[in-house]
Amino acid sequence: MTLTSFEKRIKRRIIGREHPFFLVCSPGLKTVCTDEMRAQGFPEENIVVTPGGIEFNARVTNCMELNLNLRSPSRLLMRVDQFKAESFGRLEKKIAAIDWVLYLPQNALLKFNVTARKSRLYHSDAIAQRCERIIQDQIRSSPDIAGSAVSESGISGPAPPASVQTIFIRADHDVFTLSLDSTGDLLHKRGIKQEVNIAPLRETLAFAMLHWAGFSRDDVLVDPMCGSGSFSLEAAMIKARVAPGFFRSFAFESWPGFSPKAYAHMKKQAEALQVRVPENEIFASDVDDAALAAMEKNMSAHEFSRAINLSRQDFFSFHPPGIFPGQKGVVLLNPPYGKRLGNDTDTRSFFREIGKRLKSDFKGWHAGVILPSRESSTALGLKLRLNPIFHGGLDLFAGIGRI
Repeated sequence: MTLTSFEKRIKRRIIGREHPFFLVCSPGLKTVCTDEMRAQGFPEENIVVTPGGIEFNARVTNCMELNLNLRSPSRLLMRVDQFKAESFGRLEKKIAAIDWVLYLPQNALLKFNVTARKSRLYHSDAIAQRCERIIQDQIRSSPDIAGSAVSESGISGPAPPASVQTIFIRADHDVFTLSLDSTGDLLHKRGIKQEVNIAPLRETLAFAMLHWAGFSRDDVLVDPMCGSGSFSLEAAMIKARVAPGFFRSFAFESWPGFSPKAYAHMKKQAEALQVRVPENEIFASDVDDAALAAMEKNMSAHEFSRAINLSRQDFFSFHPPGIFPGQKGVVLLNPPYGKRLGNDTDTRSFFREIGKRLKSDFKGWHAGVILPSRESSTALGLKLRLNPIFHGGLDLFAGIGRI
């Protein structure tokens, strides 16, 4: 089939060349993200760690693969342009010069994330409003993309439904960097959880804890303060080799250069890697009935959840030999702290009791404990490596080590 001029532009300028990308990583997780990038086959020299994440060059197909397969990042941005602008006139001229029809669907619902630092143009709302007007005028008036979406085969099809597309604009010392979010909902949203409990642990952090503790597909896991199940569900997906993005959609699926056929093939390959997991290799428990109800609902829709043994049980009455005779594995805890403990509870005493239980019943196990402070680590009484993390608006620590 003969390609239109627009389809040729898409192939030449979007599909057929590498682009700069930026992988956004939560504080404390950049090393984990880097390890995952290496595991995906990215050479060391193509990975540049910067404040906030990782820069690298790749093709759009790589962008799709990374969104589908990475467990630790927050989102993946494709860089669109970078320029200097000291006035709104200059900014508008530079924005208008970008060929936005190659990046955005005609019916895009635009959102802007704008930050400005030490720049003459510092009013984020004014920057967003001017950029939105120019971009919307361009994509909605373009005859090129009216009623069509381009596939890698060069075959046009009906336009996709309206999608939210987020443009990130960063101004730093008058230098503007424009990026297009390829992810949509943050990557910790796996499309698994239907219900969450109070202060749910993000799956990206759950994976980091599993990674730091050395969890593998052959290990048993004890998750005795499971909440709505972040540790257990993430571990079950790892055991079943389920790609973290398999059950969700992404913003790139509405891009003009997106190939549904290529992505369907990519997901089919990911599905072929999935395996059936044995039962009762992950022990999850809690004393909160609402948390257990949420966990049961989250487990109900997915076959890989058969690996999880869920029960109502207090951590302080749980003895692993009764569940895993002769086996040692990984135990992960996200204990309550702050308001969740209540005003009458002595935090130091609580963590001291957790440490005693771990030392008495989990000797030889690998452990990970989320800690609200260095003082709580001291109270725990274990020789753990402290990794700074950020969760729920708080600066915390992940204590990792062997008991």
